[in-house]
Amino acid sequence: MEPKTVLIADDETHVLHVLTLKLQSMGLNVLAAADGAEALELATTQRPDLIITDYQMPRLSGVELGAKLRNDPSTWDIPVILLTARGFGDRSTDPPDNIKWVVEKPFRLQALTDVVCAAIGDQAPALASADPAGSWFGHPSGQP
Repeated sequence: MEPKTVLIADDETHVLHVLTLKLQSMGLNVLAAADGAEALELATTQRPDLIITDYQMPRLSGVELGAKLRNDPSTWDIPVILLTARGFGDRSTDPPDNIKWVVEKPFRLQALTDVVCAAIGDQAPALASADPAGSWFGHPSGQP
């Protein structure tokens, strides 16, 4: 079976680097984008199986990216995981329905791995053991 492809969009290079290494170690193909506009271009040309995007990015936010993907017939069905340090509970509008999961920063890599496994479905059993240490990511101290 062909490995699944995940597109990661984040303007923080350390987030891109760590998540790329983690997902590649799980046997996934990874595409990386430094902003929402680059992610939109990659999504339309490469058709990844899953997109992980930061909420706050230059050129297009994660929510704006989700909306553009949802409105494009070639990308409307790609599920999106939204990463946010701002919280998302008190938003004034609902996110596009292709944003299936919201993961708040800081997050445990294992927690994000679990969400990725749920999103790609058929590879979940093989990937479930990734990151046994359960390290935190997205917080300066390495812990919440």
